[in-house]
Amino acid sequence: MDSELSPHAPGDAAPNWTLQPGAELDGFVLGERLHMGGMAVLWSVHRKGHTPQPDDLPLIMKVPRIKGGEDPTTIVGFEVEQMVMPMLHGPHVPAFVAKGDFTRQPYIVMERIPGDSLRARFDQAPLPPTEVADIGHRVAQALHALHRQNVVHLDIKPSNILFRPSGEAVLVDFGLSRHDHLPDLLEEEFALPMGTGPYMSPEQVQFVRNDPRSDLFALGVLLYHLTTGERPFGQPTSVSGLRKRLYTDPTPPRVHRPDTPPWLQEVILRCLEVDPAKRHQSAAQLAHDLLHPEQVVLTERAERMTTQGRLTTFKRWFKALGAEGEGQVSAGEQVARSPVIMVAVGTKTATPELDAKLLLTVRRILQIEPGARLACVSVMRVNRVGMDRLTDDQGRSLHVQQLVAIKHWARPLQQALDMDEQRLTFHVLEAPDTASALIEFANKNQVDHIVMGARGHSAMRRYLGSVSAQVVAEAGCSVTVVRV
Repeated sequence: MDSELSPHAPGDAAPNWTLQPGAELDGFVLGERLHMGGMAVLWSVHRKGHTPQPDDLPLIMKVPRIKGGEDPTTIVGFEVEQMVMPMLHGPHVPAFVAKGDFTRQPYIVMERIPGDSLRARFDQAPLPPTEVADIGHRVAQALHALHRQNVVHLDIKPSNILFRPSGEAVLVDFGLSRHDHLPDLLEEEFALPMGTGPYMSPEQVQFVRNDPRSDLFALGVLLYHLTTGERPFGQPTSVSGLRKRLYTDPTPPRVHRPDTPPWLQEVILRCLEVDPAKRHQSAAQLAHDLLHPEQVVLTERAERMTTQGRLTTFKRWFKALGAEGEGQVSAGEQVARSPVIMVAVGTKTATPELDAKLLLTVRRILQIEPGARLACVSVMRVNRVGMDRLTDDQGRSLHVQQLVAIKHWARPLQQALDMDEQRLTFHVLEAPDTASALIEFANKNQVDHIVMGARGHSAMRRYLGSVSAQVVAEAGCSVTVVRV
């Protein structure tokens, strides 16, 4: 047998080649075979003739297993992944390097992410709630980055989530994904729900593939399993089994694990709502709740200890009978209609005139963006070195006073717009540098737009620079500066 590429025996589906260590393919040399799954084989590879450098990107080649008689979705799914991966960028996906077409040998060469997938952590479930929240937050950040690139993953599960040494979650395996601006080959060629049974959303069961909130449902399943050690919907293998999630509620996590914090049950059960409109409306909003559990608004979900009764189940079953999903939203549209807005409130430095104009500006933005979530943020300056004064002369907490002040500032906004409590959060940041604190908060919470006030110009402020100027220069999102 040739040490490089050898064709299979006659009768196998073309194209097919036997890959061996040391084989060369389009300038890549195969090393160790890392994994053989049901649909693909993973190889470590390096560029032929390239002298390894310390900062080289480690590479991996993914090759589909194409033999006679396998599921045709394997082939179509690999075509989808070859289309989608070159469109993606950022730390939450493997860097794309090259691909080969089906006329000779299909493959994808990409960055190799070191370490195990999230699957290993599931063997240790249930995990502490703080760890569940941390994992969920990092995965939600990755999903938001993906959705902003117009892609819905549609196969979020433990084996498809890796973590960089620096901590970021990395999503892999885009064979079932849908890109807003690319042909949906899977929808065009197949008429069955596609995904992994335990993690499929109700709308996927109803053949809807374009809603990014499907990925939030799958993340809710992951959070449920990590919290309780159980799957909320079991492991169905038939369409009828999958359809049960259209009319039955999962057992509340606190039934399996009584020490589950109410806020965590609230978040998990909200992710698992049948109606996407009742879930978080973006992965960024979900990430925000997981990062700030004290800000989670508790509803009856948080205290729920039973599932719905038989009559309710029957009504929901009857409603779901023959029902089809709406399918009226795309990833890009849903992200655009559900931004995270941050307003920087200066409780001590602002004038009444500036406060009024800041309120008016935020109100106009929220009227234009009815699906937006608003984070009201104030910075409490602390010393870089030495002890800080944390209470006033009467012994009252300065942090609490500042929190009360920004809630008082936002009250006219809540009343004028009749804002749902779930759309509004309040944060007091303790930091020596106001601008840096605001920028860090915006980055951590994937804020889409910052609104802040700026005091009048002066020679000293022009010389030293202003907080608003630094935020405008360094923030990773758009900024509106309000002046009187």
